[in-house]
Amino acid sequence: MVFFFYRGVNLNGHKRYESNPEEVVRVRVPKKHEREILGIVESMLGANKIRVRCTDGVVRLGRIPGKLKKRTWIRAGDVVILVPWDFQDEKADVKWRYTRPQVDWLEKRGYLKG
Repeated sequence: MVFFFYRGVNLNGHKRYESNPEEVVRVRVPKKHEREILGIVESMLGANKIRVRCTDGVVRLGRIPGKLKKRTWIRAGDVVILVPWDFQDEKADVKWRYTRPQVDWLEKRGYLKG
């Protein structure tokens, strides 16, 4: 089935909406009272594990929970929010992954240094 678009409307009268991924609508910032910190993914280790360099200078082993694994694709170089474990500080759970425009916003506001 081929659809032809004329001024944003196809032949069936349905409107075509284009999403702009470069537009930043809302950015989630780390919540200090929930012990959330920012980190940059260094490498993928397999089995839902990643190595992350956190903003506090510690390299942690991050665990991607199934809820996040099914919905987003995390790669090396991505900026994520982590929550360190209470009983083992060198491990953490990944809570959120930022898109490129959101990372630019965080850098502009000073959340990411350099």
